[in-house]
Amino acid sequence: MSRYCSSCHKAKAICVCDAITPITNTIPVIILQHPDEVAHPKNSACLLALALEHCERWIGEDFSEHRALNEKLARSQRRYAVLYPGEHAIALSSLTKPLASAKESDREIPWGIILLDGTWKKAYKLYQLSKNLHDLPTVKITTMPPSQYTIRKSSKPGALSTLEAGFAALSELSGDREHYQPLLTSFEAMIERQLAFMPASSNHPRPSE
Repeated sequence: MSRYCSSCHKAKAICVCDAITPITNTIPVIILQHPDEVAHPKNSACLLALALEHCERWIGEDFSEHRALNEKLARSQRRYAVLYPGEHAIALSSLTKPLASAKESDREIPWGIILLDGTWKKAYKLYQLSKNLHDLPTVKITTMPPSQYTIRKSSKPGALSTLEAGFAALSELSGDREHYQPLLTSFEAMIERQLAFMPASSNHPRPSE
């Protein structure tokens, strides 16, 4: 028998499926996940994918020719923005206001969010390779408190876990933080269970690349 849960992909001893609350989200989320993150014991994207009713998670490095993603991007009923703090990223809150550059016919089309799941280095590579993302607006979070991702550090200031980023994006775009609070509750449960099984010497991990 496998030592790992088939749903959350964590060791059964620290399975967090019982801590996940199903959430209906009118703002769809797409997670583009680097292959190295799929079985990572500290990955948070699985919690987001399992909790949200409208969330799809695809695995790869170059999504330029990803059929399902391209079909979604081609649909006229929804626009997508990539949560990626690049040079030209705009504030996430600006999506709730009509973009001056948008065509009149586009201004009422609702938004969806694309999250890149990986270390900063891997997310950067994923974005650079996936040419189909380059025509989409990139957005950055400006209202999220410091990350609580104590079991996995980043060398980049202000870094958030994928779940925290998803929570911030959905809360801000919907204007309903309380509705998405169960995401953070499951995240806290994951951290607590992970810490309980980590040797004392590894409770303060080195920064990830």
